[in-house]
Order: sequence, then structure tokens, then C-alpha cells
Amino acid sequence: MRLRQVADILGADILCGRDKLGLEIYYAFSSDLMSDVLSYANKKTLLLTGLINPQVVRTAEMIDMPAIVFVRNKKPGDIIIKLAHENNFVILSTSHSLYTASGLLYASGLKGIQIDS
Repeated sequence: MRLRQVADILGADILCGRDKLGLEIYYAFSSDLMSDVLSYANKKTLLLTGLINPQVVRTAEMIDMPAIVFVRNKKPGDIIIKLAHENNFVILSTSHSLYTASGLLYASGLKGIQIDS
């Protein structure tokens, strides 16, 4: 699924990386725990989170994730936007809750990360 579709499905505001909306992603991972993101996500994964601090961008940077969606209408501050520009991230913000945003994307065909037990 292209990031442009993600923005449309979520009715999201595009806060950074408008020129990268053609990037394709294969999975989504929803979490406020960055340790879980590091453990399970990969570079073709979209991160959905309600956590809003620079650690989110730093975590995504470590595993080359292309995009972050902040839920519950959270808008990141200038520091986060600057980090996102420096690292070529797409940053979206949606008014949906984490649960609803994840469900909308899943129902539209975007797969979740497979976690092996």
C-alpha cells in the first residue's frame, strides 16, 4: 500500500514528507512501546503511535522505517518535524484512535507484522 493511500484512508494531515507519499509499505505496527517497535518492526513498516516525543523518530530511524502516523490528533513539535525532515520520514497525523486507525488500515488490506512465538 502506498503512503498516499494510508493518508487518504485515515483522513490524515501530512506534516512532513509530502514528496514521499508514493513510497510503498508492506506492514503496519501499532505501539507506544518503542522497545516493541525495535523488536518486531522492519524497514517496510508503517508505525502508528500515540507517543509523541523525539524517541519515536529515533526508533524509526534505527530500523529505516519510512513513515510514522501519530494518532488521536496529536501534532508533533518542531524538534520532531526537524528530525523527520533530516531522516526523510513521512509524518502523518490522524484524529482516529490507535485502535480505529489500525483497524481501518487492516480492513483496507495492509498487513500487520507477524510475531513468532
